[in-house]
Amino acid sequence: MEDEKPKDIDSLSPSERRRRIADLQTKLVQAAARGGVRVRKGPRRGENFTLMQALVKADFWLIWLSLLLGSGSGLTVIDNLGQMSQAAGFKDGHNFVSLTSIWNFLGRVGGGYFSENIVREHKYPRHIALALAQILMAAGHFLFAMAWPGTMYMGTFLVGLGYGTHWAIVPAAVSELFGVKHFGAMYNFLTVANPTGSLIFSGLIASSFYDYEAEKQAQRHQSSASSSPQFLQGMGLLADGPLKCEGAVCFFVSSLIMSAFCVVGAGLSLVIVHRTKRVYSHLYRSVR
Repeated sequence: MEDEKPKDIDSLSPSERRRRIADLQTKLVQAAARGGVRVRKGPRRGENFTLMQALVKADFWLIWLSLLLGSGSGLTVIDNLGQMSQAAGFKDGHNFVSLTSIWNFLGRVGGGYFSENIVREHKYPRHIALALAQILMAAGHFLFAMAWPGTMYMGTFLVGLGYGTHWAIVPAAVSELFGVKHFGAMYNFLTVANPTGSLIFSGLIASSFYDYEAEKQAQRHQSSASSSPQFLQGMGLLADGPLKCEGAVCFFVSSLIMSAFCVVGAGLSLVIVHRTKRVYSHLYRSVR
C-alpha cells in the first residue's frame, strides 16, 4: 500500500485519505484475485458431468467402492452356488441358481420402488436403501458361513435380493448426482466394479480357501488305511480328479470375509448419504 499510494495522498484530509486508501486496497485485491487465483468453475453435484470430471469426485469413487463390495460378493455367491450347495450336502445346485435369479429380479424391482419413495416423499438420498440391502447381504453371507439347517435357502434369498437392489439404486443415484448427458460412459465404468469384485472375492479369496480345505480333506482320506480306491474316486479325492470339499468349512472363512466387507460397503453407503443430503434436498424440494 505504501508503494502504490499517490504521493499527494498525505496532504488530503483524513476522511478523504481513508476513502482513497480503501479504494486502492479494493483494486489491489481484485487485481491479485484475477492474476493469481484463476479457478475454472466445474459442474456441481446434480448437474451434468463428463466421465473425467466425475472421476475426480470423491462421491463417485465412494459409490464405485460400495458397489464393488456389495455386488462383487453377491456375484461370488452366484458363481459358486454349485460348489456351495454340494458342500452343504445338496446333490443338485440348479434349484438355488434359479431361486437366486428370482430374488435378484425382486431386488431390482423392490429396491427401485423403495428408494424412489425415499427420494420423492422424504427428499433423502436413495443410498440409505442400499445400505440396508448390504446389511441384509452381510446377514446372508453369515448364514452361509454358519451352514445351519435351511440357511442355504435363506442365504440365497438375502444375497440375491441385495445383489439385485444394487443395480436398481446405483445407476439412478449416479444419474441424479452426475447428470444424464454422459450417463452411458459413467454407467459402463460402474459395471467394471462387478467383475472386479468377483475377481477379488471369488478368484482370490473363495477359491483359495476352497482349494486349501479340499486338499486337506484329500490328504486325510488318502492317509486313511480304511479308504479304498473306489471310495476315494467316489469322493473326488484322487490325485487325477478334481478336488472336492465337503462341509461348512469349505466356505466358512470366505463367507465371513464377504460378510465383513458388506458391512464396510454399508458404511460407505452411509457416508454417501451424509455427503449428499443437501443435494437431494435441493433436487427434490419441489417434488411431493
